[in-house]
Amino acid sequence: MSTELENWSAERVYEALSNNKIVLIDVRTPQEYMFEHVEGALLAPMAFFKAASLPAQDKKRIVLHCGSGARSEKVGKQCLAQGLVQMAHLEGGFAAWKQAGLPYIGTDMMTGAPKPMNQQSS
Repeated sequence: MSTELENWSAERVYEALSNNKIVLIDVRTPQEYMFEHVEGALLAPMAFFKAASLPAQDKKRIVLHCGSGARSEKVGKQCLAQGLVQMAHLEGGFAAWKQAGLPYIGTDMMTGAPKPMNQQSS
């Protein structure tokens, strides 16, 4: 069991999320999440985050993410300090996710409605 925060690439997070191997937790603000987010990510804003409320990692790993990787790194280290193990975060955050061209839910600027972005072709 690792007691160091692991840095995962966007591609690794995408693959693990697609294969239902992880729980992805977004620690950004609700406003950031509403504007754009990774589909399937749970929202647990850093301002209200409680490590003790996290689900057990006996079946799925927990991977944290934010906009740039700074907040998720801070939250991940707090989790480790509180006795959790095997914590990971998305290195480079949501910016790295978008830079890798991975799919996410954005906002249609014409309607304000959620809209799939960067959808991968089958």
